[in-house]
Amino acid sequence: MNIKNFKRVFWGIIFFWVLLSVIFGLYDLDISIFFVDEISIWGNFGKDYGEYPGYPFIAIGLSAYIGGYIKNLNYQKIPAYLAILYGTIFLILSIFNQDMRKIIEYLILILPVIIFIAINWNTDLSRYRKISGVISFLAIVNPLLFVQLFKIFWGRVRFQDLLLPGYIDYTPWFIPQGITGNASFPSGHAAMGWMFLPLIIVVENREWKDPIKIITIILVISWGIFVGLSRIVVGAHYASDVLFSTGVATITTLLLYRKFYLKRND
Repeated sequence: MNIKNFKRVFWGIIFFWVLLSVIFGLYDLDISIFFVDEISIWGNFGKDYGEYPGYPFIAIGLSAYIGGYIKNLNYQKIPAYLAILYGTIFLILSIFNQDMRKIIEYLILILPVIIFIAINWNTDLSRYRKISGVISFLAIVNPLLFVQLFKIFWGRVRFQDLLLPGYIDYTPWFIPQGITGNASFPSGHAAMGWMFLPLIIVVENREWKDPIKIITIILVISWGIFVGLSRIVVGAHYASDVLFSTGVATITTLLLYRKFYLKRND
């Protein structure tokens, strides 16, 4: 992608985001009333496991990014070892507590990092500096800063917690409520669901007919959409909650792509 095409894509996404934010600002409640099914099997699967795949992806990205700045190859894997140690400690505690969900969560965290180390045992991690930088900064900007800070200060009541009859405590996304203890806006699950967007950068230069590129793009976009929709279906979030996490993930990824990959074309 050259700078001209980048600007077209960037501003096209901004326009689409603004358009949907206006639509959802008007019809958020109606959308939830129509679509919510709290016993949805696939919706609850997304609720229970939608965030999990993003954790090892972030752990690998951060480990590779930090490790890539260590010159001694023997020490480059230390950040990854620390991630494994962290997961292992909580895995053991989860086993003692017989908490199966937590056991699954920490296994999902640990095993991909171990596989990453095994595959890249003799690899200089500095070769992954760009893409791991995109992953790391996306994780900091969206799931960590944007989502967590706005959840605290926006105070929007989730659809599933609205007072009945009449949904009298519903508020549109553009009216912040302050610190209320409610945390609907924006969606943390959706932010984690879109953590795989940087993988599209990895396959960008492949031909469009390349199966690896096609499968990667389909899986990344499908997973992000699935996780976002699952949050709406179970009543945990409104469409706008998902939209803003999606928008920030997309724009942040594009800006990081611009910084790390297109700077030479300025």
